[in-house]
Amino acid sequence: MSFNSKNPFLNNKTFSTAVSRKEEVHQATIIDYNQEMTLSGTINKSIILFLLLTAAAMITWWMAFNGMNPMVPTIGGAIIGLILVVIAAFKPQYSAYLAPGYAVFEGLFIGGISAIFEAKYSGIVAQAVGATFVTFMVCLVLYKYKIVKVTEQFKSVVIAATLAIATYYLISWLFSMFTSFVPAHYGSSMMSIGISVFVIIIAALNLFLDFDRIEKGAEQKMPKYMEWYGAMGLMITLVWLYIEFLRLLSKLNSRN
Repeated sequence: MSFNSKNPFLNNKTFSTAVSRKEEVHQATIIDYNQEMTLSGTINKSIILFLLLTAAAMITWWMAFNGMNPMVPTIGGAIIGLILVVIAAFKPQYSAYLAPGYAVFEGLFIGGISAIFEAKYSGIVAQAVGATFVTFMVCLVLYKYKIVKVTEQFKSVVIAATLAIATYYLISWLFSMFTSFVPAHYGSSMMSIGISVFVIIIAALNLFLDFDRIEKGAEQKMPKYMEWYGAMGLMITLVWLYIEFLRLLSKLNSRN
């Protein structure tokens, strides 16, 4: 049975290429249990990445509200963060180095973007952070107690919806770059707000797929570096969710 996640980090192909400890047992390889992926290890590394991201975000946030231009580190952080994601997708064994780097550079981006939204709509960042945290905790509880079960049909629907969103965003961006086309998710119309709500729901549903893949990776006793890889994947999903909450709240505020 395959366990797919649309999060580019937590897809089945990447996890299946990592040698599991169960396979090593069958090959009569001596096991060092300290080198196995565990849930607690992934959680600890997720906390580390979150703290790094938050610390880096405070830098560009401080720059924005102290008369300095944060655009260079903000844009640079986004670009370098994306590069690190791509590298890690092909070289997960280097995740112990790439994941912290991603958290730092993505933090610079998040801090700058957050400052821009906060300057326009006071209090919006606290609202977005709170909404992201609550969504994460609700999804975690629903998954932990099997209230929401990650079936193959569930995965197929979420993956298809996520692909549709990615395709729509890409096409809209290309058209808006070279034509006068205005994408439906721009502005604060009811349709735009509806699209944001839909995207947030899909981003939240991706958390279930990510939880499932991490849990299965621990059960399969994947190598230790997959803890960093799994933690990095969760951060990618949470960053996406946070940005979408910022966009939705800004639309709602602009209608007031």
